[in-house]
Amino acid sequence: MIRGDLYRVAHPSGRDPKRSRVFAVVSRQVLIESRFSTVICAPIYTSFYGLTTQVLVGVEEGLKHPSSIHCDDLVSLPKVVLTDYVGTLSRQKLDELAQALAAALEIECI
Repeated sequence: MIRGDLYRVAHPSGRDPKRSRVFAVVSRQVLIESRFSTVICAPIYTSFYGLTTQVLVGVEEGLKHPSSIHCDDLVSLPKVVLTDYVGTLSRQKLDELAQALAAALEIECI
């Protein structure tokens, strides 16, 4: 598992109406490789509102249709539920993800 990997998670939460949802792993690599049992993930939705906290993704990343990563809705997921690999983000998409995360958390990039 690496930062930028996409995984489909069955029944991600009680408030999510979908049976499954794809999530992008956004934790830093050192945490992913640690013994810590969870990682931070951003959900992927088919909706896109043009916000700076969203990253467009689609077929190139292994999805069935155009979608977007929503960095305003970060969640902590157990690593053990991240087993249904969908795809991974390109270097360009990882850079866009970093910018979207910085916007979502109001972090000044250096």
